[in-house]
Amino acid sequence: MDAPLPADKITILYVDDEPSNLTAFKAAFRKHYTILLAESAAEGLRIMAENDVHIVLTDQRMPETSGIEFLESLVKIYPAPIRILVTGYSDMTAVIDAINKGQVYKYISKPWDINYLKMVLDKAYEVYRLREENKMLTESLIQVNKQLEFMLRQKLLS
Repeated sequence: MDAPLPADKITILYVDDEPSNLTAFKAAFRKHYTILLAESAAEGLRIMAENDVHIVLTDQRMPETSGIEFLESLVKIYPAPIRILVTGYSDMTAVIDAINKGQVYKYISKPWDINYLKMVLDKAYEVYRLREENKMLTESLIQVNKQLEFMLRQKLLS
């Protein structure tokens, strides 16, 4: 099993329409991760297209696109990153929608606790890494099975 990537290789995108939240997040976690920030879902999508992002956090309540809608759009285009919804509102309908539509890994309430959020981010990356490893192992197994089938056909034909 591969060792986890160094912390500076773990890339997190945080989307929030409030610049102060983005600044606070970057200040709290820049030493631990590579942090990318976006003030809108559109900007978040542009950043996703230009970077290899492992974890996406988004605020639920944003002016043009809700966090759930943003995460739901990511599932189709970028299915690999782990998705986390952050909100200051306790709207259970939003949480249920996020889980069902956006395939959200965790729901975090604002204001967030730095230690708890760091633990969630570390565990989210572990899930990401294990999924990627599983994907590579599955692809390798498929290739080996194809080779074995070919060898078996060759033996049967001789």
